[in-house]
Amino acid sequence: MASWNRLTYPRRLFLWLLGYSLLLVGCFIGFQYHREKAFKAEELNAQLQLINTHILNDIAEGRELTSSLHAEPHRFDDLRVSVIDGSGRILYDNSLDSLPHANHLSRREISDARTIGSGYTVRRHSESTGNTYFYSATLGDNDVIVRTAVPYSVSLVELLRADYGFLWVMGGITLIMCVLGFFATRRVGLHIMRLNRFAEKAERGERIYDTAPFPKDELGSISNHIVRLYSDLQGAIADRDREHRAALHAQQEKERIKKQLTNNINHELKTPVASIQVCLETLLAHKNMSEDKRHEFLSRCLDNTERLRQLLGDVALITRMDDAPQSITKEPVDLTEIIAEVVEECDPMAAAKDMVIDDNIHAPLMINGNRSLLTSVFRNLIDNAIAYSGANRIRLDVVSTYKDKIILSVADNGSGIPPQHLSRIFERFYRIDKGRSRQAGGTGLGLSIVKNAVMMHGGSIVARNLPGGGLSFTITLSKE
Repeated sequence: MASWNRLTYPRRLFLWLLGYSLLLVGCFIGFQYHREKAFKAEELNAQLQLINTHILNDIAEGRELTSSLHAEPHRFDDLRVSVIDGSGRILYDNSLDSLPHANHLSRREISDARTIGSGYTVRRHSESTGNTYFYSATLGDNDVIVRTAVPYSVSLVELLRADYGFLWVMGGITLIMCVLGFFATRRVGLHIMRLNRFAEKAERGERIYDTAPFPKDELGSISNHIVRLYSDLQGAIADRDREHRAALHAQQEKERIKKQLTNNINHELKTPVASIQVCLETLLAHKNMSEDKRHEFLSRCLDNTERLRQLLGDVALITRMDDAPQSITKEPVDLTEIIAEVVEECDPMAAAKDMVIDDNIHAPLMINGNRSLLTSVFRNLIDNAIAYSGANRIRLDVVSTYKDKIILSVADNGSGIPPQHLSRIFERFYRIDKGRSRQAGGTGLGLSIVKNAVMMHGGSIVARNLPGGGLSFTITLSKE
């Protein structure tokens, strides 16, 4: 059994088919052999029956059996003739000197002759002569039975033997079947072994890179479907794992940003709170302080309070965009109208610094967006340009419009930003000049709000220094 299991599946399959084929052909050959042998025995019996009938006719006409046997031509040497009466007793036997007393009614050929008129036995040993004979018996009148027998010699065996030509033909057919079966089982077996290797790899969870097609038959079609389904499943699992890792990374990044935001807020709150506390303690400790000093301390408190208000407002907006973006509703709005309102509000601050805001956007620009977030985008960009750029002109232009998006630019002719800071200006609480930014009242969240608001509108924002000096923000917004 162990050696059988060590054989490859194609060989085992071939051996099974070979055994089945040999069994089938062997049964057919055996059936045909015995059928042909029976046919030849019937033919021999028919010849002996003619002799029996002739002898019965001679007995009926009163002729001598000895003369009758010599007068009857036949091709059998050593033909034995027996005459048996209705009680099974032998009346005559040409091969014996003395008649046996045994009752012959139980002999098969005698029993068949008494029942159906004739009978034969292919091979039986004779107790009286000690030889083996082919017996043929015929029933005559008065229950007399004539039985002839031919010695079962080499010549008789050859006569009754099946045709060897038939056996050679069947042997050739068997050989051809084995050759064809070998190639058929080898083809099927190899494909099943390949499918088995695929199943083992699938069980181990390995990636399947073998894309060679199976044969174009039913087994090949099933195998190709299985491989394709497994490949699709692997792809789906890989996509799922990739999305899971991305979601996990996004969640970890979100937690990191929240922690960083909390730390930065704590840091940003310390300065205005400490300043307010110092001012209030000073006012309480010096009740006789002059009106001018009192007004100065109260003004500091008010400025820091305003800074706290802006910081808390910006933090609330950032948190809202991070944690509940679905709560931010969108509706059809006109960017041209929003930009005009922001420019009008910022004009007094720009004029105070001898700056001019050129709004070159006049045609309606309709998009599906949130008015409040879009307003904060352009307000923060213009406020930053007024506060930090050192420019004397700010330009707002339409770069291009497409079916599904709008590209705008907000640029100034100021000093620009050092290249090493350019890639980080959209980070939360990132400041190029921290002291100057705090003095100007900035929270460090303006450009981060701008970037998040633009992304929530399916767009992007890029900052670059202009060749002739100044900074330009290119804003792409989706119309949907």
